[in-house]
Amino acid sequence: MKKTKSVDRELSAEKTNAILDGAMQEFLANGYAATSMDKVAAAAGVSKATVYSHFQGKQGLFTALVQRLACKKEIFSLERLQSVQDDPASFLRRFAIGMLENVADDPQVLTFLRIIIGESGRFPELARAFVQNIEKPTLELLSQYFASHPELQIPDPEVAARMFVGTLVHFVILRDVLHSGDLVPMERDRLLDNLLHVIIGNKGGGGHT
Repeated sequence: MKKTKSVDRELSAEKTNAILDGAMQEFLANGYAATSMDKVAAAAGVSKATVYSHFQGKQGLFTALVQRLACKKEIFSLERLQSVQDDPASFLRRFAIGMLENVADDPQVLTFLRIIIGESGRFPELARAFVQNIEKPTLELLSQYFASHPELQIPDPEVAARMFVGTLVHFVILRDVLHSGDLVPMERDRLLDNLLHVIIGNKGGGGHT
């Protein structure tokens, strides 16, 4: 009996992944509005009833994909933040580079961002799912990090976290989402050097070499 339950769980996990992969394929190819549960089921090789048994609908599918995306990105890991022994300047630089490279090197992330931005007027729940699962945890973790380093003398850790993440997000949107890096050029290291100087000054140690 236990073996049967284990096999059932494995089959369920396989079907779940197949459905999510199929949904990802359809969302990336067609956008949110043009994707149907029939198309997702066909891409996943399962029945539409199976899709509905795992997820309540298209919004649930999209939210699950955002959650899976967040889990794959180690920059959102609380354990990673807590285990880092680098001085603040070195850690924040590594954090920023990791965040930028994760986005730039993953076409799915960029396409997701375009879908979310493009569809947010008609489907605000998509944008909220992204913020809830990716932006909010990142802001909270960085706020905690800044608050845990009183030597940085940051008066408001939450504002500092928003400045840090917001600058990086804006950089990505201009360069990768709006295809305008040539119109408003900015070298990544120049941006990071000055961003760190604004937020932590010379109190973080390390520095760019």
